[in-house]
Amino acid sequence: MLHLILQTKLQAAVRAILPDADTSIVLVRPCPDARHGDYQSNALLPLAKAQKLNPRQLAEQVKAALDVTELCDAVDIAGPGFLNFRVRPAAFAGVLESAARGEHLFFAKATTPRTVVIDFSSPNVAKPMHVGHIRSTGIGDALQRVFRLLGHRVITDNHIGDWGTQFGKLLLGWKQILDRDALAKDAIAELERLYKVINAECDANLARLEEAKQELVKLQAGDAENTAVWQEMIRVSQAQFDTIYGRLGVKFDHALGESFYNPQLGPVVVDLLGRGIARESEGAVGVFSDGSVPPKEDAFLVNRDGEWVPDPALVRKSDGGFNYMTTDLATVDYRLKTWAPDQIVYVVDDRQSGHFKKLFLTFARWQADAAKQVKLVHVGFGKILGEDGKPFKTRSGDTVKLGDLLDEAELRAFNVVKGKQLERPEAERVPEPLWPEIARVVGLGAVKYADLLPNRQSDYQFSWEKMLALQGNTAPYLLYAYTRVRSIFRKGGELPGIRSQASGVSLAAPDELALAKQLMNFGLVLEAVAEEYRPNFLCNYLYDLAGLFARFYESCPVLKAEGAERATRLLLCELTGRVLKQGLEALGIETTEQM
Repeated sequence: MLHLILQTKLQAAVRAILPDADTSIVLVRPCPDARHGDYQSNALLPLAKAQKLNPRQLAEQVKAALDVTELCDAVDIAGPGFLNFRVRPAAFAGVLESAARGEHLFFAKATTPRTVVIDFSSPNVAKPMHVGHIRSTGIGDALQRVFRLLGHRVITDNHIGDWGTQFGKLLLGWKQILDRDALAKDAIAELERLYKVINAECDANLARLEEAKQELVKLQAGDAENTAVWQEMIRVSQAQFDTIYGRLGVKFDHALGESFYNPQLGPVVVDLLGRGIARESEGAVGVFSDGSVPPKEDAFLVNRDGEWVPDPALVRKSDGGFNYMTTDLATVDYRLKTWAPDQIVYVVDDRQSGHFKKLFLTFARWQADAAKQVKLVHVGFGKILGEDGKPFKTRSGDTVKLGDLLDEAELRAFNVVKGKQLERPEAERVPEPLWPEIARVVGLGAVKYADLLPNRQSDYQFSWEKMLALQGNTAPYLLYAYTRVRSIFRKGGELPGIRSQASGVSLAAPDELALAKQLMNFGLVLEAVAEEYRPNFLCNYLYDLAGLFARFYESCPVLKAEGAERATRLLLCELTGRVLKQGLEALGIETTEQM
């Protein structure tokens, strides 16, 4: 919050010197090196360059016009024109007091809220959700939570794969070899079996493949029987998806599958052809390079044997069928007309980056005016690897099912919780009936956090030992830090006066001040997560906060302190607990009062 106050005052001072300057670029951020101050702005350098001024002289003029004496001990000019702010401890104390009164939690709601559509998770009907789905689901859920926290209007849409050639095979299997008892017991497993059996038969027998194609043609033509079976497949699949989402605490505003857009696909292609954006080639229809950029930068060209050749975005196949590009163009069109978003964010793995480049460029050529009104973003991510560095699989080489992974996470977490409890004297143990619930929170939190912690575009190695460790940058470590805060209030009473009578805060000890400064940065980190689509920024912030709290807790006795010192330290504990809880919640991770 302090950076916003300083930023507003700095922008006013710049306008006093340069009335026509763009002050939106005048930002104040934490000093990268605490030796130089608490906050810093380097905005005067580009402003001076644009105005052909000496940046150091401009800094002197701005400093003279800047009134921050009630907040800062000093404002220093460094290097060619950096401004460094040294904030008074009393100013930090004032922000802590207002946070304790519930006026804010170190972040501000957006002054101009945006409408953001976030497309994530996207499982396929008739297939089990697997370990790879944790990435899109976890990253997308964390982003939508952060955007909502910052006051934006968020619309989440689960673009489910419920259409395509595989349904011909599934329909054939349903009609001929369906085991009703197996379907009732585990619908996804039975649908998976049907597909594997029929697919193998189709590979071995062209007549069998033709049967499957005919079932698909009947479905596409609206045959009543096939449509009813297809809808039942979607229903039983969605029920199992909802079970997984329920465990993960993930909710969607909409789940408009690929089939929803079927009526629009033909008109999309006709319109693209009519506008001259797409053309026919070898019986198919595609969008080709328009030559507007150099070949190396052109998504519609590919280099083969030293020659640049067309790599079009196909929108209709030679057999007359449509594909993902057609569906995605119709989807963008629908979302713009229905929700008028400022941004559409696609959380899909990096292997699809080429597809999204073509999609965004094709849409910009198709609907140029609409494209200027919306920011289309592909938030890509890497793969999950086993500890051997290869794609994460079961011992038998199968893809790891997400439900099985979550079961194992809870079981392993229970063993950790049980072991820790049995190490304690009986009087200090958490009651045994609470252990399974603690294990659920810890286990699921550990899986989510381990996935959100790395740079999302990096591959990461899945390790039970690392993710369930109580030391290091893990969910259990952060959850334990939160329970440590709560234990202070269990021992000392809830002390409700901290919230209602917050005043007289005095930050004297270095570790008190360091913890306070870290709390101040919560809003900046949330904004950075939303700006860069990187939940790992928040993971690392919370880890640093927990570490500073541990240092504070060791060097600054809380319950043994007295008077104003005790009140200040209790307030720091309370606010640290609130930020840890809110930060973990923004990552989709529940907290527990005891561990």
